[in-house]
Amino acid sequence: MATATRTKPHPIFLAGRWVESPDVLDVTNPADAATSAGSTYNATEEQYEEAVTAAQRAFETTRRMPAYERGAILRAISAGIRDRREELARSITLESGKPIRDSLVEVDRAVLTFRLGAEEAERMTGELIPLDLMASSRGRVGVTRRFPIGPIAAISPFNFPLNLAAHKLSPAIASGNPIVLKPPSKDPLTMLAVAEIVERSGAPEGSVSILPMTRELGDRMVADDRFRLLTFTGSPSVGWGMKERAGKKKVVLELGGNAGAIVDESADLAWAVKRILVGAYTYAGQTCISVQRMFVHERIWDEFMERFVDGSRELRAGDPLDPETELGPMVDEKAAQRTERWVEEAVAMGGRVLIGGRAEGAFFPPTVMVETPVQAQICANEAFAPVVVAFPFSRFSDVIREVNDSFYGLQTGVFTNDLSHSWQAFEELEVGGVIVNDIPTYRIDHMPYGGVKDSGLGREGLRWSIEDMTELRIMVVAQPEQ
Repeated sequence: MATATRTKPHPIFLAGRWVESPDVLDVTNPADAATSAGSTYNATEEQYEEAVTAAQRAFETTRRMPAYERGAILRAISAGIRDRREELARSITLESGKPIRDSLVEVDRAVLTFRLGAEEAERMTGELIPLDLMASSRGRVGVTRRFPIGPIAAISPFNFPLNLAAHKLSPAIASGNPIVLKPPSKDPLTMLAVAEIVERSGAPEGSVSILPMTRELGDRMVADDRFRLLTFTGSPSVGWGMKERAGKKKVVLELGGNAGAIVDESADLAWAVKRILVGAYTYAGQTCISVQRMFVHERIWDEFMERFVDGSRELRAGDPLDPETELGPMVDEKAAQRTERWVEEAVAMGGRVLIGGRAEGAFFPPTVMVETPVQAQICANEAFAPVVVAFPFSRFSDVIREVNDSFYGLQTGVFTNDLSHSWQAFEELEVGGVIVNDIPTYRIDHMPYGGVKDSGLGREGLRWSIEDMTELRIMVVAQPEQ
């Protein structure tokens, strides 16, 4: 069913059943605040309780499922998403404002994320460890295996409503764990469409619930000791607060950043400009690894900045459903107004705007700033907007320190053809990922992904998520002495 044309609110997916509630959740189209993208329901407290209880019961089934069954479920979900590619992409665009060209990419990535989950489910291996390192341990060997930990609480963000939810759902199924997923309130409809696919995938009854809910009920889920792991993607302030309330359960946090891109004097200038334009403005800069801070060597500063500003000016903004649109709206008018305030604050502190800087409804234009104090919010905090703050540098060792001068540490792009600079960046940058000759916005779905400092705790990527969702157990076997 197409969520965008549904007149009745979409029911929510409770432990394999479709249910309604008295609390209707309306979803607005960011490109036109007067237009509805659809509606669904917030779960009630009773429905939440039913989902958690069902997950606990389902664990007795999921923990015993063989690898081929878990893999088959994930392949069925992957194929179902692929078969509904255009419909799901349109749903993402209508409820999030993401340009349709980017929504199609997100759907394709989700197809891959579930397929990768199937592959990981089928190659979860243990290790044989010789233990005879001293005489008293003679004749003993250890065998390790990973076991599912139990019900998982998952909270996914608005900016990738399908694929970042897939990064929680896929490894949970792969590792034999039931899951209760809270999709984003701003754009929950796409994942409810995916729930229709999950329903037909063969997933055990009660093992998957996809429940929009109020923040208050979400807070209850965070603190609920019946869950064995909480996985959250969102803002740092919210995420670290959740960790404090999560109790004894494991916590995985994928949070924000103010990612830097370094353009060294040896860099391929045309390539760097082309890629940083993508990294700065894709989905209106609303990714946690969007290029926010740009550091350009002083010897190429003038030429690079001229090309970059020209490229920013040429981006096609407009209707996100138009395949030619490169820049759509921010998630809502409030986000655009907040960005404008941050730009104005930076200007008052001495910063200078080369292009952009003024919101029009939910739309915010490509914006480039220079001479901006590093204390300004547009530089020091996560902008989550199509804004780039540029700085010149002269020595590579200095720019490493400048990039590290941040509360965040997610990823950094380093454009250079100097191998020693690549290795220096790898060894000294305080980030989770160093991307050489590409933007920090690069991510492929099987790589370990996550940050340090305020940017998070733990790693995503199917193999690494499965490690978090399982416990390592060792069996020691002794051969009796003759």
